[in-house]
Amino acid sequence: MAIHYRTLGLIIKKQDRGEADQVFTVYTKDFGKLEILGKAIRKIKSKLRGGAELFYLSEVEFIQGKIFKTLTDATLINRFPLLRSELERLKTAYKIAELSDRILEGEEQDENIWELLNEVFQKLNNSEPAVPNLQLVYYYFLWNLLSILGYQPELYRCSVCQHKLSPAKLYFVPKEGGIICASCFRTKSQNITGGLERQQKEKGLIHLDIVKILRLITRRDWETLSRLRVETYHQKALENISNDFLSIIPS
Repeated sequence: MAIHYRTLGLIIKKQDRGEADQVFTVYTKDFGKLEILGKAIRKIKSKLRGGAELFYLSEVEFIQGKIFKTLTDATLINRFPLLRSELERLKTAYKIAELSDRILEGEEQDENIWELLNEVFQKLNNSEPAVPNLQLVYYYFLWNLLSILGYQPELYRCSVCQHKLSPAKLYFVPKEGGIICASCFRTKSQNITGGLERQQKEKGLIHLDIVKILRLITRRDWETLSRLRVETYHQKALENISNDFLSIIPS
């Protein structure tokens, strides 16, 4: 007799399979990330359709098959309606889901990741955040997820010399694990290349505003973050730094 497992889960991905099936990627409270097969779920009469949709928080029940876990029940808890009412909210949800699917390993339960995912989806569903701050929800998730996974960047001391960082020229160097001071950056650059061109030297330069934002993010100080005026250059800088740091994370 098959054992039925029941848990809360947030659906972060779905793929059509065959004529009527779908495979769901679900991050669950009790089992971590799972792939669960919804048999015949695309048929109009399927009883599972009401609780199994992208970005739904549902109570899911499944059994373990030879190849796939098979969905046997899905009870909707929260469909996050405001998330679907605005394109920017939806785009941010997709980015969070794609990052989760890329980085998170299968079937590794983690209460901190579960709480973080629920927190950011609640923020995307909140009527308060203005559109300019929605990008911060994604970066809030990204850097706190990396921290939970053991990749928290050094933001208070130089990653090389370990001296406390002062408000001067600072550089973000992913391979060094975070921010380094101008002196260490200059020394490392000279050792590697014998001297860099100005354009190369300035590439890793990080604005003090971005340092402040990253510190607020990793402290999970959303109250302060949500009041910040996010300029275009802030968003571009966060995008570049995030992509650079993600490039060294195993996936």
